[in-house]
Amino acid sequence: MAARSVYDDAQEVLLATELIRLGARLQLLESETALSRERLIKLYKQQRGASPPKGMLPFSTDWFISWQPNIHASVFLTIYQYLVKHAHIGAIQAITKAYVLYLEQLPPLPSAPAVLSLTRAWTLVRFFEHRMLSLQPCEKCHGQFISHAFQPRHKSRCGVCHLPARAGKRKQAPIHIQPDVQAAAETDVSINSGSSW
Repeated sequence: MAARSVYDDAQEVLLATELIRLGARLQLLESETALSRERLIKLYKQQRGASPPKGMLPFSTDWFISWQPNIHASVFLTIYQYLVKHAHIGAIQAITKAYVLYLEQLPPLPSAPAVLSLTRAWTLVRFFEHRMLSLQPCEKCHGQFISHAFQPRHKSRCGVCHLPARAGKRKQAPIHIQPDVQAAAETDVSINSGSSW
């Protein structure tokens, strides 16, 4: 096997550094870069000042179906699909760029971390590509939202149009959704949404 060039190695280090900065877990780094586990751990310690967390990655699709995660994951996945279709970039580049754009839609609240982590966003894309999850249209706003792949499509509503009874009971920042999407001002979700969020 031919040795990688210095340029290729530098690109791998830059990618790993960006993923670590965005909160990637070690398993994600090992899957998406060609760097050794030892180098990744060293990079992680240098950038985060601590060892990477241990434990299994999320593996259930159910997390993406619950109300608040569903809204955030649907926003991210829509951005990701747009980038894949129009930006002509690789999957991991599309994931990182879509995740940065997703974070830009959130209010600047240091005390309230993003609902969707980079690792969950990466896992979501894998679930979607393996047809475990899919996007379906909301009958009310016609936006796309995530559902189980084989869930009935008839008369389904997204989490913004069909809020749970106890949505927004926690004291957090008010919601910021554009007028063309139905929403309740008391919810604790914060996204900037267009007509096809």
